[in-house]
Amino acid sequence: MATGNARGRGVLALCGLVSILYMNTSIANVSTDPSDLEQRVADLLGKMTLDEKIGQMAQVNVGDSYVHDYVADGIREGRVGSVLNVVDVDVVNELQRIAVEESRLGIPLIVGRDVIHGFKTVMPIPLGQAATWNPDVVREGARVAALEASTTGVNWTFAPMIDISRDPRWGRIAESLGEDPHLASELGVAMVEGFQGDDLSAVGTIAACAKHFAGYGAAESGRDYATTNIPENELRNVYLRPFKAAVDAGVVTIMTSFSDIDGVPATGNEFLLREVLREEWAFDGFVVSDWDSIRQLQIHGLTANDRESAFEAVRAGVDMEMHGDAYTNNLQAL
Repeated sequence: MATGNARGRGVLALCGLVSILYMNTSIANVSTDPSDLEQRVADLLGKMTLDEKIGQMAQVNVGDSYVHDYVADGIREGRVGSVLNVVDVDVVNELQRIAVEESRLGIPLIVGRDVIHGFKTVMPIPLGQAATWNPDVVREGARVAALEASTTGVNWTFAPMIDISRDPRWGRIAESLGEDPHLASELGVAMVEGFQGDDLSAVGTIAACAKHFAGYGAAESGRDYATTNIPENELRNVYLRPFKAAVDAGVVTIMTSFSDIDGVPATGNEFLLREVLREEWAFDGFVVSDWDSIRQLQIHGLTANDRESAFEAVRAGVDMEMHGDAYTNNLQAL
């Protein structure tokens, strides 16, 4: 987990995003100068143990009520870097208080939630928004959703979903922006801009997450989680185009796909996550798995157990595990 190369950039980005989002809700006079921020991140990383770094790579599902002692204890001990599915502002505030006041390094939590087409105010589904062909409307919808979500302490959304979707049998087509790469690119960028604004440290903004990287919408027979077979020409000119547009627009996080692509699951795919995303596109944010998709590498037949799954995912470049414990249980030994 050295911080001087591509393998460490995700952890750097993770800590950087924590710092930026924390400014959103706390100390008004903290410097947002990029050089100051990078120095703060470097100083923080220098103080962290390996266990604490692994903790920042772990996201825990809390749900709608704060009743789990293990969540609080995990936060105190630096074993949890992010939580999801909690929207009660009092609960979020208590979790953040524990993180900032009772953990050794006082690192605040990243709080995630699927804010896909509105939060309190419900917007049309993304496919319906795409039918407007109007980036301004889509951008404004994401801005309203970000404003509402941020009032509850949510600071990270798992949107936009920019999978190109051409098979109506696939149930998740409703979350997508349709079948056209250009339209999906334009509207995906509009969503990123609406969620993140011009300054992610500003009140009322939340981090966006472009998903699912990549090719998820091409699942055979419309079967969710299934295999995809996409020639590289089609991959680059159709399925990757919206993600490249989102990266160019400054999206700060990427989520991996559940599916495999040409036989290699996306969550363990070095070609996608290192060669394309990091090296070709120079993406400097961080990559999160989809829900428990690291352990599901075994279902695809890539790995035999959680230890191998953690190894393949972290080697490929997945920086945070969503709702799973393969990293927590295995990265220290690995």
